[in-house]
Amino acid sequence: MCLATPVKIIEINGQKATVGSKDHSHVVDISLIPDVQVGDYILAHGELAINKLQTEEAEKILAMISQTHQAHC
Repeated sequence: MCLATPVKIIEINGQKATVGSKDHSHVVDISLIPDVQVGDYILAHGELAINKLQTEEAEKILAMISQTHQAHC
């Protein structure tokens, strides 16, 4: 199963943004969420940005994902 995960915007070029997570970066379409800026956290699924997140919320989700991953490895 694939999950939408929080990622941080590194660069914006038109309707595309380069986003990064712990050790990965890729490009997503940000056309569905206006008013995002470099440094914002967004919820992305594959190559599509779904929603903008508050920093605190994104960090909480990332911590939960990290704890779950460590528990299963």
